[in-house]
Amino acid sequence: MSTGVIAYYVLVASRDGVFTPIVGTNENVAYSDPVPQAVILTAIVIGFSIQALMLVGVMKLAKDNPTLETKAIEDNNTPS
Repeated sequence: MSTGVIAYYVLVASRDGVFTPIVGTNENVAYSDPVPQAVILTAIVIGFSIQALMLVGVMKLAKDNPTLETKAIEDNNTPS
């Protein structure tokens, strides 16, 4: 879902004739706003870190419980 939101944001924010705000010889041209780019980059990094954290949790769960049965996983993880 986050990838779809990021793709929609990039689609809406893209415009023709706008330059990146880099020091150069161009004068009196329209520059694009770098803040949305920073927000999208932050969203990508946060999404990747959440995915990596979930992967670690799944790997630990799979190591402790080599089954797909939820009842067996609950029985193994509930304190006696």
